[in-house]
Amino acid sequence: MQVESLINARWVIPVEPETQVLDFHSIAIEGGRILAILPTSEARDQFVAQRTVDLPRHALIPGLVNAHTHVAMSLFRGLADDLPLMDWLQHHIWPAEQRWVHEEFVADGTRLAVAEMLRGGTTCFNDMYFFPDVTGQVAAGIGMRAVIGLILIDFPSAWAEDADGYLHRAVEVHDQFRNDPLITTAFAPHAPYSVSDEPLARMLVLDNELELPVHMHVHETAHEVQQSLAQYGMRPLERLQRLGLLGPSLVAVHMTQLTDTEIEAVGRAGAQVVHCPESNLKLASGMCRAAELIDAGVNVALGTDGAASNNDLDMLGELKTAALLGKGVAGDPSALPAHRVLRAGTLNGARALGLEEQIGSLRPGKVADIVAIDLGQPTTQPVYDPISQIVYAAGREQVSDVWIAGRRLVSNSRVNCLDVPELVRNAARWGERIAASD
Repeated sequence: MQVESLINARWVIPVEPETQVLDFHSIAIEGGRILAILPTSEARDQFVAQRTVDLPRHALIPGLVNAHTHVAMSLFRGLADDLPLMDWLQHHIWPAEQRWVHEEFVADGTRLAVAEMLRGGTTCFNDMYFFPDVTGQVAAGIGMRAVIGLILIDFPSAWAEDADGYLHRAVEVHDQFRNDPLITTAFAPHAPYSVSDEPLARMLVLDNELELPVHMHVHETAHEVQQSLAQYGMRPLERLQRLGLLGPSLVAVHMTQLTDTEIEAVGRAGAQVVHCPESNLKLASGMCRAAELIDAGVNVALGTDGAASNNDLDMLGELKTAALLGKGVAGDPSALPAHRVLRAGTLNGARALGLEEQIGSLRPGKVADIVAIDLGQPTTQPVYDPISQIVYAAGREQVSDVWIAGRRLVSNSRVNCLDVPELVRNAARWGERIAASD
């Protein structure tokens, strides 16, 4: 049988089931989807491929899903480091955004971020930022998978003046990408402290019609909780629950300030949580009780946050940090084992975004979003357990090949779909302009 591509690897790690490792297996791709996963000896007999890729030292995993980021902020990387969240936002990031954020900034920042993410094995990102139409157009043009956030915030910006403007543009952008094979949408109200009740209620009416995820920063800091108690007489999560937002469509990001009762409530509601360990550590925002959330039945995904607060978009790094932090927070070395963290960075992210039937695991019929990691390097030898080596030892420089919908966007550690040297030069030009205005 003839197929488009046949990838022969030392290991295939399908993620479903989460502990399975297939030795000397191959993946056959046809029509951008996984046709079969089978032993390499059988694959060579059954398939004639237009393109065959032999990866004798590599593990194949599903593409990593960055479930929370602000990709255009890659152009603010390192602009205001070592500051608390609200100081960082109010005195540095928001003023810089008011001055610099427009279509060209978002397009250039998105290209830079996509190059970084592809090189690190991320094949899908969930974004929250201004000019989501530009982010979607750039990502689709490159061949990157993205969920673009339909931003909602109380204050005016270059994107919209008020709630009417934000919601009107949200519907327009959703319609623009309705049939795009790579781009989907989510409502993206910024945070409980930056979006008031009336816009949230109006957004919920639209969401009941469109059935989109609702991507929102929630319980990121103790200050946010204290502010909500002072303003509303209740904690942010309770307020969202009263508004009807605490349910399966809610993709709650950070969630570092949770009581036992709130963890139980999130589990009962079926809400999604995105854990961003490195950003939370850098901003000293708090630590998500990820293991307890998982034990409560919560689907926990992983994200990097933006490059302005992390300061990278390295999902392999997030896997390791999430695993180590989870053990420290739980006081239990068996908490968040490697296979569970890999699932959080792949299938759980896909599930949070409503994409689990398409991506997030390696299974016949799913879209061929696949990443190859070279475990034949000194840093990952010897290999007793390839899943553990990926989570605890591998670096993003070991990502050698990346396919999205069967298209090979990274080969032999080179990003094929972008002029990376020009992206670097352009980012330097942006940096000079922004630094000169500070």
